[in-house]
Amino acid sequence: MSALPTWEVLHTSVMGLGKKLNQDWGLVDGTGSADDPLVLAVADGHGSVSYPRSDLGARFAADLFAAKGREFGALVRPGRLPRLLDYARYELPEQLVRDWQARVWEHWGRQPGPEGADAAREDVLRLYGSTLIGAVMAPGLFVAWQLGDGELTVVDEDGRVRLPLAPERAELGDETASLCMQEAWHLIRVHWEPLPDPERGPRLVALSTDGLSKSFTSDEGFTAFTAGLYERLAERGVSGIAEDVPRWLEEASRHSGDDTTLALARRTERAPDPREAWATAPAPAPPWDAGAGVDPSSDPSGASGASDPTSDASDPASDASDPASDASDPTSDLSDPASDPSDPSDGTRNDDEETERP
Repeated sequence: MSALPTWEVLHTSVMGLGKKLNQDWGLVDGTGSADDPLVLAVADGHGSVSYPRSDLGARFAADLFAAKGREFGALVRPGRLPRLLDYARYELPEQLVRDWQARVWEHWGRQPGPEGADAAREDVLRLYGSTLIGAVMAPGLFVAWQLGDGELTVVDEDGRVRLPLAPERAELGDETASLCMQEAWHLIRVHWEPLPDPERGPRLVALSTDGLSKSFTSDEGFTAFTAGLYERLAERGVSGIAEDVPRWLEEASRHSGDDTTLALARRTERAPDPREAWATAPAPAPPWDAGAGVDPSSDPSGASGASDPTSDASDPASDASDPASDASDPTSDLSDPASDPSDPSDGTRNDDEETERP
C-alpha cells in the first residue's frame, strides 16, 4: 500500500484599499487523513449598497461548507465512490444552498434591519449575498465546489498549473452567481478527481477570491503567480513565506481595489496510508436515504446509474537574486485599476463597494 501525503496549510485575507470592512471569509481545517479530511473554503460577500450584510453571508457560507466538507470527507471509503459522486453533484449543493438560506433567514429574524422582520424572504437573502468555493481532500479523492467568481487553482506533480473549475465562459463585469439566488444549487460547478495512486495527486491546492485574479492583466499572469508561489513553497515551506503572503495580497488588492483572500494546502512528506484500516474501521452513516434501496457502499451497481470514477483510474519585492521572482511577482502583470469594466445588463453584482451595515 502506498503512503499518503500530509499537508501544510495557510490562510490569509486582506481588506481592500480604503475599505472599512473585509467582506471575504476563508478557512483551512484538517490533515487529509481518513478520519480528518482536509477542508478549504473561501467566500466573497458582494458588497455595495445592495448587499449590506454580505460580510456575514460570506462567513456563514465558509463555516457551513467546513462542516459539510468534514462530513463528506469522512464518508469516503472504497466502494462508496459511485454513490458519493451523485451526492457531490446533486444533493450536497442543494443542501449547502438551502442551509445557507435558512441560516440567513434565522439571523434576520433575530436582528432585522430597517426593512423589518416581515420583509420578503428573497429581499432578505439578497442583503447577505456571497459566492463560495470549497474543496475536500481525503484519501483517494479530491472534490471541489464553486458558486460564483474566484479561483480554484491546482499544481500537479509535474508543476503544471490548472484551474479545474474555470467557467466555460467568462462572467461579464461584476455579474456572478450567488447563494442568495433561490435555486443557486443549479449553478454550482463540481470538480471530481479520484486519486487511486496517492503519488500522483495534486502538490498544491489553492482557493482565492476574485480580488487576486482580477489584479492581473491576463489569465497567464495569474497562472504565473501561482507557479511562482508553488516554487517558493517548495523551497521555503509555508513557514518561510507566511510573512510575505499578506504583502503580496495587499499589492494585488491595490490594483483590483477588492478584498483578497487566499487559502492553500501544499503537499509535504508522506505518512502511512490509513486506508489499510478501513476494512475494520466503522464508517459514518451516509446522509442519503439508506432505506431507499441497496446500500451503495456494498454494491456499486446501486449507485443510481453512476459509474465508478476510479475505474479510469512569488515575491513582489522583486529580489533579483531570487530565480522565482519573475514567475510570482504580482506586480508584473497587474491590471490597470483605472480600467472601466463592462456593465452587465443583469445578474448579481460582486463589486465590493464599501458600505456600512444597517
